[in-house]
Order: sequence, then structure tokens, then C-alpha cells
Amino acid sequence: MKITKFGHACLEFEENGQLLILDPGMYTQPIENRTNVKAVVITHIHDDHCYEEQLDRIIGANPGITIYGTDEVCKRLAASRPEFKLNPVHHGDFYEVGAFTLEFFGDLHAEIHRSIPLVQNCGVMVNGKLYYPGDSFTQPDREVEILACPASAPWLKISEVMDFIAAVKPKRCFPTHNIHLSEFGNQLNNGRIQAVTEQYGGKYEWLQIGESTEI
Repeated sequence: MKITKFGHACLEFEENGQLLILDPGMYTQPIENRTNVKAVVITHIHDDHCYEEQLDRIIGANPGITIYGTDEVCKRLAASRPEFKLNPVHHGDFYEVGAFTLEFFGDLHAEIHRSIPLVQNCGVMVNGKLYYPGDSFTQPDREVEILACPASAPWLKISEVMDFIAAVKPKRCFPTHNIHLSEFGNQLNNGRIQAVTEQYGGKYEWLQIGESTEI
């Protein structure tokens, strides 16, 4: 399986010529000319993960595909794009979509501040290999081959990221959710992510936008 890092929190998966797109949000470069997309997964409702203009481009090139997202995501899109095919997901759900399997973990977004209501969030395991928690520190119930780890957000601090990696102990790890960081900020946070990943025997990778890795 080939995994390509797009801007901010968006990832593209390729298996046997088929594509899966995860969290195509407003901070990601326009996703155009992508065909043979089998599904889109959206972990939660925030615009940096769920953005109608991106979905218009993807669905336009791949009519009839299903968007998998939380109840809140599906409610938003049912109102703004009633022609979209939507599938609500919850903790424990499992789906087979073309060359991909999708397993969902967790229920809620990490707290930003006590004054801000929590929204739904589901992390996802793709093909039993890559785990992405969305905007949460939800741990999966099994060993993780490769972890796409949030590196920066209003809802996290680097000590929490380090504890999350130490708990998951992925065999491989790369940072994502990082549009808010400067070059120096990436160096600082990525250094912590690398140190904890390697402390527990994992391999650290740093993917720039458009770069890929395989598993």
C-alpha cells in the first residue's frame, strides 16, 4: 500500500490501482484529477478535515462513491450536498471498500478548551496497517504498523503527543496535522516525535507534501 502525504491532515492511499482519500480539508492543496477513488473518510466535522469544495472535486471525478464520516459529518454534508452518498461511522465499525478495509476507533475530539463543545471524532485503521487518530489520542486495540501522528493543533501539546506514541509504540511513525508549524516548529515537534518513536524501537519518517511511503 502506498501512502501519500497531502497538505495538513490529508492522506491518500493506493492499493492495486485503487485510491482512498482521508480528511481532504481546507488547508490541503486542491485535490484534482484523481480517478478510481473508491471512498473518502472524514474523521470529524472541522473544516481542516471536512471541506465541501474539496469533496466537490473528488466526487465530480468519481461520482457515486461513499463518504464515511461521523454522524455530524454526515448531517452537515446531507444539508450542504444532498446528492452525496454518506455512511455514518462509529467506534467498532468495520467496512470493506474495494481494495481497502476501514476500522473505526473512538467517539470524541480531544478537548480544545472547556468552553468549546466537543465534537464527534473517529480514528481510522486502513488495511489493518496505518492508524490515524483524527483529532484525538484514541488508542487502537492492536499493534500499529505505521502511525500518522498529529504534530500540532490547538487541542494538543507535545508532551501529550509523546505519551500517545509511547502508548501505541508504532513500528513506523510520521507526523501530520502540521500546517500550523513554521520550519523551526516542525523541527522542534518532529524531534520529539522521532525521539519517542525510536525509543520504543520504531522507525521515524518525515513526509513533505506530495511525498510517499509504502507498507
